Amino acid sequence: MNCLVVGAGSVAREYVDGIADANLQPVGVCDLDRDRATALAGQIDATAYTDLDAMLAAESAPLVVNLTSHGAHAPVTRTCLDAGRHVFSEKPLAVDAATAADLVALARDRGLALGCAPANPTGDVQRHARTLLADGRLGEVQFVTATANVGRVGAWHDRPDSFLRVGPLYDGGVYPLTLLVAWFGRVECVRRADALPLWPGGADPDESYTDAPHVEATLEFADGPTVALRASFYVDHRSREFYGLECHGDDGTLYLDDTGALAAEASAVTVRGGDREPTTAPHPAPRREQSRLEAVERLADSVRRDAPDRTTARRGAHVAAVCNAIEAAADGGGAVTVGSDAPAGARPKRVWEPESSTADRALHLPPVGFGCSRYRHGDYVTPALGAAVDAGYRLFDTAELYGNEWRLGDLLADGPDRDSLLLLGKPWRTNHGPGHLERACRGSLAELGADAFDCYALHWPGAWEYTAPLSELSKQPVAQQERLTFPTDANGEPARASHTLLETWQRMERLVDERLARTLGICNVTLPQLAAVVDEARIPPALVQVESNPYAPRHALVRWCHRHGIRVIAHSPLSAELREDPVVRSVADRHEITPTTALLAWQVQRGVVPIPTTTDPEHATANLAAARRRLDERAMTQLDGLVR
Repeated sequence: MNCLVVGAGSVAREYVDGIADANLQPVGVCDLDRDRATALAGQIDATAYTDLDAMLAAESAPLVVNLTSHGAHAPVTRTCLDAGRHVFSEKPLAVDAATAADLVALARDRGLALGCAPANPTGDVQRHARTLLADGRLGEVQFVTATANVGRVGAWHDRPDSFLRVGPLYDGGVYPLTLLVAWFGRVECVRRADALPLWPGGADPDESYTDAPHVEATLEFADGPTVALRASFYVDHRSREFYGLECHGDDGTLYLDDTGALAAEASAVTVRGGDREPTTAPHPAPRREQSRLEAVERLADSVRRDAPDRTTARRGAHVAAVCNAIEAAADGGGAVTVGSDAPAGARPKRVWEPESSTADRALHLPPVGFGCSRYRHGDYVTPALGAAVDAGYRLFDTAELYGNEWRLGDLLADGPDRDSLLLLGKPWRTNHGPGHLERACRGSLAELGADAFDCYALHWPGAWEYTAPLSELSKQPVAQQERLTFPTDANGEPARASHTLLETWQRMERLVDERLARTLGICNVTLPQLAAVVDEARIPPALVQVESNPYAPRHALVRWCHRHGIRVIAHSPLSAELREDPVVRSVADRHEITPTTALLAWQVQRGVVPIPTTTDPEHATANLAAARRRLDERAMTQLDGLVR
């Protein structure tokens, strides 16, 4: 694809390095400095220009690569979009959030692609860190520290004025911010911020330079951790911390030494799990230097596919809004909601959301399902299955582990039409490997008498060693069931297999290709694990199943899923302790219903599908009826407040 380059400074030379190996051909270079434009144009066999309008009039190339100085990004991008050209911009997209949002809207209205650096979320080491973050070893990540010590710009750039005018947030802070937004979603508010006028050696800076050469802020993500961010021109870039980021979880930490790295160095990521000492987690593939052009090529590919992409631009607009909010918080001395100068607590403007809602494409589920789980106080749920079919349950949550798919298959053979049912199946952890996953799926379908699952979901993200086929497991003696389903090593610990979650997910996708499953799901995941799968999947999960109840509501995960059109199923929605909780009993008494009904109605009202398990046919019927009850706002708030 032919393209045009605007800006011929230092970063432009980095972009065009290796252009001969890219599927892009620059045909024009524009810079206000004629010598720079001529030099770069000569290097890549393009025509030099000093006037942007003249270049756009003379050249028909569909894509513009905007590599101008920070403050010029927005006006140059607007000019090119107005001329009907797709644009990739260096960071930031704009230094004003409203301007950035307007650029995204303009690109959308004109059907144009708009991309924005930094592209660090797609870097090898950043993806590696995210994979480690998503495998659950850290537990829930609640706090992150991030630095962007841009340092003494004059020591490493021959034209530092552009940097010194916009400040360290918009030049350096965008690297950790972009990565964290890609990992955890949008920032909801800036809790507090401070800007210090620190200049090296008591220098008297030009009056056009930023008033905030050193910024520290505390950010609150809507569905993620609290982040302590520092961006500084004062702290030297050769200090111990450059662009480091450390994620602190309940069960460990992960340290990434450079959020903007273009290659995965062996020591770039360090992980500490449990009480163990920190250990280096080297990237498993050979070292590869990421080219800056890769992001431009991806944008160009979206144009070739006639699906012009604006994802990174929307993210860039949100990052600009975060930077604006940090500045507002530093000026005002209080919390600021991202997307506005209103105080924290006001309803935030969602500036980084999908352009069209995915909720209308979500898997359609009944409000309550029947959990066919393996045990209920030592008993199988089989006695209630028949009553559940008769009572009108049409979502049945089955699993290879439960061992009773054959019994449900017998009941459904003379039951409702297959088209009226939703069958959710799950392979056990010992069958994640090549060949075993498909055999497990086919075996379960054979027991159910079905040709395909409506949704086939990983029971757990982690894989265990293969043992044997698990057909009709409930007919086996309990000791044999345990041996087959819970393999152990010499120390009595679970015998884990080496299949990664993403490798297993690719095998799951092939089941859809084979028409053994209509959609896919995943169970018992953390939000980072889920986000990693969604990021990499060819066929993203349509359904997530996790333990959820008022003591453990999983609010952040539920909100994230709903925004992404993913349905949420709650297993273990009831417990004896919950049913006896004074708040639950008070809510139930006020609504003249049972505590069980109150707990199930709470799930239904928040858009989550509970799948209670019971061995009692009467309880099965009562649980299904709970979907019809509505709780008042006070009751919903009371139950929400039980989270532990």
